[in-house]
Amino acid sequence: MGSATAATKRVTVEGVAPKGRADAVRNRERILNAAREAFVVHGADASLDEIARAAGVGNATLYRHFPDRDSLVHGVMHAVTERIAERAERALTEEGNSFEALRRFVFAAAEERIGALCPMLTGRFDPDEPHCLAARKRVEGLTHELIRRAQEAGEVRTDIGVGDVTVALSQLTRPLPGVGCQRIERFVERHVQLFLDGLRAPAKSQLPGHPATLEELRQDN
Repeated sequence: MGSATAATKRVTVEGVAPKGRADAVRNRERILNAAREAFVVHGADASLDEIARAAGVGNATLYRHFPDRDSLVHGVMHAVTERIAERAERALTEEGNSFEALRRFVFAAAEERIGALCPMLTGRFDPDEPHCLAARKRVEGLTHELIRRAQEAGEVRTDIGVGDVTVALSQLTRPLPGVGCQRIERFVERHVQLFLDGLRAPAKSQLPGHPATLEELRQDN
């Protein structure tokens, strides 16, 4: 009995989750992935029944992980933010060329369709809640570092800031009014590349105004 208990403790310490817990983690990931796809296409009012069906779980499983719609929206946004941050960190550490690191990050963020997801934030939860704020600050800091490195290397024009990249990603990954998400999807990569070409140094033009800051963008809300 004592040896069995010790073995169980070793498994737990080594990070091998019990089967029930591993299944719960997988179900949660499936739900979040299905919800993200549904929210991109249908918005925050997407059918929870359809999300559960797409995730391959029952409604009871969905509600066990996310008791209401707002908690599911919160979970999706946090998962997306975490993935973007992780991909930004990998771009910083794995890419030798600073512009390629920025390019890799921008395309990673665009793949998450943040422009289509961000409108769900309004009224769903407090974006300044500590958990959300910490995740957002992490992404902002990594974006700033990617831009700074590329500018110092002479790869990116010096008259742009984090806010400019944020605005562009939001606009380029948001469906046009009256146009379905699936119809605009095929053009996102093309237009993101056009935006990246505009960031190249030496600049081909002089931008009006000053670099957009995140503080200014939030003041306009």
